[in-house]
Amino acid sequence: MNRPFKTAASEMIVHPLKQPKPDSAKLSPEMKLVQEALFKHVGKPIPRKEDGRLITGKGRFSDDFSLPGQTYAAIVRSPYPHARILGIDKTEALASEGVLLVLTGEDILADDIKPIPHNPIPSTNFDMKLRAKDGSAAFTGPHYLLPADKARFVGEAVAIVVAETAAQAADGAEKVLIDWEELPYVTDTAKAAEPAAPTIWDEVPDNVFIDTTFGDIEGTNAAFAEADHVVKAEFHIHRVTGVTMEPRSSLGSYDPETKRYTLYAGSGGAVRQKNELSKVLGIEPKDLRVLSFDVGGNFGTRNRVYVEFGLVLWASARIGRPVKYTATRSESFLTDYQGRDLVTKVELAIRKDGKFLAMRADNLSNVGGRAVSLSPLSKGSGLITGSYDIPYATLRARAVFSNTMCTQAYRSSGRPEVTFAIERLVELAADQLGFDKLELRRKNLIPPSAMPYTNAVGSVYDSGEYEKNMDRALELSDWASFDARKVEAARRGKLLGRGFANYVESSIGTPKERAEIEIKDDGTIEVIIGTQPSGQGHETSFAQVVADMIQVPVEKVWIVLGDTDIVSVGGGSHSGRSMRHAGTVMAMASADLLAEGRKRAADLLGSTPDWIDFEGGVFKLRNSNQTIDIFDLGRRTRASHGKLRVVKDNEMHTPVFPNGAAVCEVEIDRDTGHVQIVRYTTIDDVGRCINPLIVHGQTHGGIAQGVGQAMWELCAIDPNSGQPLAGSFMDYGLPRSDTMPSFKCEIAEVISPTNPLGIKAGGEGGTTPALATVVNAVVDALSEFGVKDIQMPVTPANVWRAMNSGRKAS
Repeated sequence: MNRPFKTAASEMIVHPLKQPKPDSAKLSPEMKLVQEALFKHVGKPIPRKEDGRLITGKGRFSDDFSLPGQTYAAIVRSPYPHARILGIDKTEALASEGVLLVLTGEDILADDIKPIPHNPIPSTNFDMKLRAKDGSAAFTGPHYLLPADKARFVGEAVAIVVAETAAQAADGAEKVLIDWEELPYVTDTAKAAEPAAPTIWDEVPDNVFIDTTFGDIEGTNAAFAEADHVVKAEFHIHRVTGVTMEPRSSLGSYDPETKRYTLYAGSGGAVRQKNELSKVLGIEPKDLRVLSFDVGGNFGTRNRVYVEFGLVLWASARIGRPVKYTATRSESFLTDYQGRDLVTKVELAIRKDGKFLAMRADNLSNVGGRAVSLSPLSKGSGLITGSYDIPYATLRARAVFSNTMCTQAYRSSGRPEVTFAIERLVELAADQLGFDKLELRRKNLIPPSAMPYTNAVGSVYDSGEYEKNMDRALELSDWASFDARKVEAARRGKLLGRGFANYVESSIGTPKERAEIEIKDDGTIEVIIGTQPSGQGHETSFAQVVADMIQVPVEKVWIVLGDTDIVSVGGGSHSGRSMRHAGTVMAMASADLLAEGRKRAADLLGSTPDWIDFEGGVFKLRNSNQTIDIFDLGRRTRASHGKLRVVKDNEMHTPVFPNGAAVCEVEIDRDTGHVQIVRYTTIDDVGRCINPLIVHGQTHGGIAQGVGQAMWELCAIDPNSGQPLAGSFMDYGLPRSDTMPSFKCEIAEVISPTNPLGIKAGGEGGTTPALATVVNAVVDALSEFGVKDIQMPVTPANVWRAMNSGRKAS
């Protein structure tokens, strides 16, 4: 058991493992090494190895890189949400001082530059299979680096200007003259799916390109017919954006001698960027090198290729010099891939004793001007029933084009939206039917004895102790003493409210991963992995796994990533896959390395591998005093056997389902409607916890992002002009340290039987229940005013209107 430990930020506790390890009989002899690992490093709160470099200014972020003779790019963007490009005049821009090049969509077609192959429909074995209404593969909208026909959202790139300096490029961009024909537009999610809405793509006249139904329609209808009560609700979970610390930046260079391209660009996975951009340029993948080192924030927004990445490469080949682009903060607000934007209609069939019988849902996802990723719709579709045992469910999952920036997976892709829907629906059901909100949940939670549990739309939850999580969260939050705190708050003129939410989320992600491990002559171990970090501490947690498998100090293990000339395979960091996929393949590679080590040690010591034991980094001939440590073995056998090095590929499709519960308390000022979070408690089942310090840090960040959406964040669009209204920090609210309380967080380790290390995921659980927990707390605080629901974000204006209208604020 990991002993409790504390930091100034929160109380952090780790529970012991709650389930037996995976059946060792199903593992290969070498993989039993994982079962037998001493775990001297795994499970320990080891400080992050990368922090010293990052906090002393030695990070290698995209904008830090420069090349001799580099030029600078500025992007010409559409001022209209929907407009046809009738012509572009480059003359004045090209005559501007310092301007070297102006390229447009016509040049894209002339040079045969291909669209970005986003492949937006998730394709692992267990993803929900999204299709067009007729069952065919859906049209998702080609994503050219620059469009030649029309712009489909405000801020869409329509030309690139390259100049000697950044200022000259910006000046040149102002002089590109475009003849526009304004077209009707639609930005609202629900309105985009209406029959009379303006058409975004001629190939999809009604804008709805995904329309798939999941579940048992007949069983659901029968259950609703037999129900004593039916509770309905409709919610719009609006769109937000990642607001990364470092605006996206890219530096492209083409070498005419080697005919190779090089790109410096932060991302969630350099290998994916390389493979997709090579297709855009029409070159072999080997002719493109992508370097993606430190990433100043991601949360999903940087996992897909941006047009500027391809533009700087293409422009560099055109002028024979490096080209650099760095977005302004306003460009980032406009054109970073955005998140959420789901309209969901839900209804719950309930027996008179409170048992949930069935659920219906209609989920409509706004993908923007083209489909970059359908991960949010797919992942949310599999979890509409949440943590509850609901025997029947039917879901209609739709995706719609609109004249807005593209949406993409954003922290806990799709899960906060459906968790919000089911948890708000349960609250409404309890209120309307007179049930206790907690007991109604408790009555319907999936019990541990039902695991693995197949929910009503086919997702198979691997493990979990949902009621224990619920009980522990209530205990940690001092739920029982709330009434006394409410009285005290009232004396100060404050309204105190509390909110609770259970959650279950999924972790799937790209199934393939590779690890390469080499014993180096300098007494270190080099691990090459393709899962790109963006602040999660991979250099530390990955090293902990390898250090335990090979039984060496963690300081001797170094993780190499981010350079596609070294890292050849890797699925990147997304969907909570990093630790599970990388940890598994690194453990497997470690087993292979030790198997090879036994063979070499046997040769040196005149024996056979089955007589060679391994402990503490040392090979030993059994029943003798002959030993050799793994580093000396590598040096001594290099000449005869080559480097002591292994490469291991693994493909893993089975998802895991992290879960937990959260409690929020808010105080609301009666006069102003100002909301202040005063307590926030979570418990998160992450499976085996590799590094509690890092997991708690991830939890804190996840809570802040979820709370941010619930309370302040909104990519607002003016319905009368289609213009985005949030283009700076003056317009877009973010959580700050002074608006967050100290969190009380606890980790529950119920290991997953789906992978050798028993890992689930720990990066997204803080976000998943936060929307529901905060809104539940605000509605509870406003109950005396007759408020039953409120639209996020719960700004003072929204809250004040709700207090004064006694109904849902819009």
